[in-house]
Amino acid sequence: MSRPHRFAAAIATALLAACAAPAERHAATPAAVADLANVPACPLDASPMDGWSDRAPPRKIFGNTYYVGTCGIAAVLVVGDAGAILIDGATEQAPAAILANIRALGFDPRQVKRLLNTHEHMDHAGGLAGLQRETGAPLLARGPAIATLRRGSSDREDPQLGELTGFPPVGDVRALADGEVVRLGTLALASHATPGHAPGGTSWTWRACEGTRCVDIAYVDSHSALTDDAYRFSDHPDYVAAFQRSLDVVEALPCDLLITPHPVASDLLARFKGDSPLIDAAACRRFAAGARSNLDKRLGEERKGTAP
Repeated sequence: MSRPHRFAAAIATALLAACAAPAERHAATPAAVADLANVPACPLDASPMDGWSDRAPPRKIFGNTYYVGTCGIAAVLVVGDAGAILIDGATEQAPAAILANIRALGFDPRQVKRLLNTHEHMDHAGGLAGLQRETGAPLLARGPAIATLRRGSSDREDPQLGELTGFPPVGDVRALADGEVVRLGTLALASHATPGHAPGGTSWTWRACEGTRCVDIAYVDSHSALTDDAYRFSDHPDYVAAFQRSLDVVEALPCDLLITPHPVASDLLARFKGDSPLIDAAACRRFAAGARSNLDKRLGEERKGTAP
């Protein structure tokens, strides 16, 4: 084999190993199996405001990636050869459900070595302090979210400040650079700065494999253009420009399989059921287009004075 061919083969082998790393998984304990039998299926007709703390049945999404969250809020476990990474903690009441789901899948919560977050609101960050106590894992977050996560409350930089409630402060929060790749053994999760819904909004992408089939998974942050009664996007052109750039980022993400912090935003539970394709390479582009239309509508309402 020529040197270029040997080099290409080595790269291909390394990439395959990185996305197909063995997970340290054991049979769930009898207690965990019995507990799981009592978890009802999530209603598919629920609104985005329902089921935030209600335990969802855990399941494999694809390859080394698992859904361990609630019916209304996603929490995603990615498992590799050196431990696991958990993204999002749902509400303050949710850690018990998330930890039970991790155990029901045959993993030990102490395998979680990194905590990540999509954005710094109580419905996605509220459970992080509790999960940190149980796992001992540090939380990595982008700069705009760090003070909020450490304090347990937002400030006026957040468009939704007046509508938000506090959550337990997270003790060990470490800075994550924009675009940083979080590595743990063979795991490599790329961060993407996507502010808009919240200043610290962050989306995540990684590669997952089943045998020789590999897909790009995109866990895309919320992008609904919501505000409290005091905030107008039109008064913050720099923030609007950052929001619009975020949607450009989402549109261009490597994205075969879309996950969103509110599963209803990407019909995730229905896709689990097989009502529509789980894997869809156009999903991120459609999601970005819908969010862009929503933002444009909001800006138009503000100009007309009809914004809610």
